[in-house]
Amino acid sequence: MNITVTTDRTEADKVVAKVIVAAADVDKAIDSTYRDIARRYNFQGFRRGRAPRPVIDGIIGREAIYAQATNDLLNDLQPQVLDELDLVPIEQPSFGDDPALLVQGTDYEVEMTIAVLPQCELSSYDAPAINMPPAEATDAEIDQQIEQLLAYQTTFEDDDTDRPAEEGDIVACDIANKEGAEHLAGKNRTMSLSAAGSGVPEELVAGIVGMKAGETKEITWTHSHTHEDEVHEHTFSVEVTLNSIKKAVTPELTDELAMNSFGFDTVAELRDAVKEEIEADKQSSLPRLKEDRAVEAMGQLLVLEEVPEAYRSQVMNEIANDLMGQLQRQGMSLDMYFASRGIKREDFMSDLQQQADERARQSMALDALAAHLGLEATEDDLLAEIAKAGIEDAEQTLAQLKADGRLPGIREAIRRSKAVDWLVEHAEVTIVDEIAERRAAAESAEAEETEAGEQPEVAEDAE
Repeated sequence: MNITVTTDRTEADKVVAKVIVAAADVDKAIDSTYRDIARRYNFQGFRRGRAPRPVIDGIIGREAIYAQATNDLLNDLQPQVLDELDLVPIEQPSFGDDPALLVQGTDYEVEMTIAVLPQCELSSYDAPAINMPPAEATDAEIDQQIEQLLAYQTTFEDDDTDRPAEEGDIVACDIANKEGAEHLAGKNRTMSLSAAGSGVPEELVAGIVGMKAGETKEITWTHSHTHEDEVHEHTFSVEVTLNSIKKAVTPELTDELAMNSFGFDTVAELRDAVKEEIEADKQSSLPRLKEDRAVEAMGQLLVLEEVPEAYRSQVMNEIANDLMGQLQRQGMSLDMYFASRGIKREDFMSDLQQQADERARQSMALDALAAHLGLEATEDDLLAEIAKAGIEDAEQTLAQLKADGRLPGIREAIRRSKAVDWLVEHAEVTIVDEIAERRAAAESAEAEETEAGEQPEVAEDAE
């Protein structure tokens, strides 16, 4: 189609393309619509596909036919304009509420409004400084991995101390249903007093915290949900008898345990095997981690108050679709996922929106960096990208992608990928044993908490 396109960026995130379609292509669009209608419908007295225009006009209506021809031309026009301008829309482009109809033998002029990402800047274009773990396995990483292996050998025994249950404890309870809680009832049921990931209602956890072994208590709570714009409330009530508080007993790592539980003759051999496994994993994980951290650092440099809502929604849908695909492959529904993680739907949606905002900012930061560095996506880049997908006829595929208006999106992805490569190459990296630092910080915090708990109370001076 022979078109002329001029643009005017009227707003930060809007491009108005003024498009002129040559009269010859207008005539072809009208002719194509008449031929299509003649083939699709039977007109009495004429073979299919042979009805003349006056007959079609008389039965279907000339204005309806021209409206269809206009709609078809605009549908064909959209990808061509996007490719011509190399624009990636963040929502469906618009030709206005009531675009003019085609006129036989006349050039057709129309305006196409395209919502795009704003052209942003970064507060700095210097390569970021990031921390990275060492390529070799550290003692702290090996210790952490072995502790996780030993956790599978952990048993729970009754805690004989006369203390109240605390959040995070493992307890054994008799739970009798009073109202609406048949699914929670059971004798000597073992549960974790942690609502996160345990599947235990947080209200029940809060009610048990503070109880002592042998104590009985009735706990009642209410949940509400909205269905078809109506709020429904459900009351749950149980009687809980706390039988015991459990303490975790993790076995000491010895040569005998290394042999019996993990198949290694000595603890040293087990540590060597864990070290080898960690370093093998790092070979594949560290390059990706470096990319993620460099991109995250650049995202924080984006000079933008708020991500356009249309783009945030687009990114959020991409993240949600990725998650739903993973769950589907695992045979898990979204509700099952919520239950297994012990999270609420509203918390999930809030986290999803935050992830979408962060990812959107990072993508826009890469766009700004690519523009600053003058990075481009050449035709060779496009052909190489198609070849990666294992497609043999790259030229034909490239032509089809161009016709579909998909090349701007691929070019955008290539430019962003080149920006990531630049970040990885130029990032200033500091090697840090992060596991050792976290463990030291946790031990310090625990020591401070213990010390604070042991401080004697100071009596107030008598007046």
